[in-house]
Amino acid sequence: MAGAAGSPAEAIGLDVGGTKIAAVRIDENGRLSERGLASTPADNPNATVAAIVACAEKLVTPRVRAIGVGAAGMVEAKTGTLRFAPNLAWRDVRLANELSGRLGLPSVVDNDANVAAWGEFRFGAGRDARDMLLVTVGTGIGGGIVSGGKLFHGAHGFAAEIGHVIVEPRGPICGCGNHGCWEQVASGRAIDRLASKAIAEDPSTPFAQRFGGDPARAQGFALTEAAMDGDATAIEIFRRVGSRLGEGIAGFVNVLDPDVVVVGGGAMDAGELLLEPARLRYAEAVEASEARPNVSIVAAELGREAGAIGAAKLALEELDA
Repeated sequence: MAGAAGSPAEAIGLDVGGTKIAAVRIDENGRLSERGLASTPADNPNATVAAIVACAEKLVTPRVRAIGVGAAGMVEAKTGTLRFAPNLAWRDVRLANELSGRLGLPSVVDNDANVAAWGEFRFGAGRDARDMLLVTVGTGIGGGIVSGGKLFHGAHGFAAEIGHVIVEPRGPICGCGNHGCWEQVASGRAIDRLASKAIAEDPSTPFAQRFGGDPARAQGFALTEAAMDGDATAIEIFRRVGSRLGEGIAGFVNVLDPDVVVVGGGAMDAGELLLEPARLRYAEAVEASEARPNVSIVAAELGREAGAIGAAKLALEELDA
């Protein structure tokens, strides 16, 4: 497939979250030529669509053949319709049609974790696999499944909502309305909750004093830094959450039997602080670990651009299909 004057075709990929829109322009080989960033007016669907269009327009060149979008929520992949989004005020928005009409280019819309999985599968940590599970660990947990070299959507396009499997029926309430979803015990929310509890239980500990007794400060990279500095409480928090992450991964490996599990998302700033306890608990929890081939649990390679890169590549492949 070629763009203008025989040059490699390009696509624009956009990763639309609750606070920002990240955009890239790549060619069919994954070479990234330009980036863009914009705020998401999440409480206004029309304004959000306008912001996506404006962000894409800044990256359009004669070589651009298609637009790909990853959106946080339940996306009907066949039609590019966003049926439900937890962090965006969108319900039943025909986003692919809207973008195609406004930009004059074929548009593909999929779930944000699905397109991130496709990016890692095509150009990142899963590029040598045929069957891959992506687990995105941020404030919550998302997922994407590649099966037999193809992105798995399920019957309605809503597959891989892995963060909302209930693992603790009387556990913390989730944004989806249930109690004890996996993302409530194995994501950034769980890390923050355990840090707040540790400070409340004993404000005199070195851990609590490090943050001035303020739970709001014991979050994100500040907590990661504490663990990297050797703080025993911070290390234990990551061990506990990493162990719950490994338990869940074991369950999905039992179901999906992938070659590799790729772990990405914002919480992966913590790296091995989460991954090592996840691997240890996975090995204990997976069925018949001694009888099955090793399934590697590895960090994602494309970072926060995985979704935009995957969306662009998916759009090019859909156009060429």
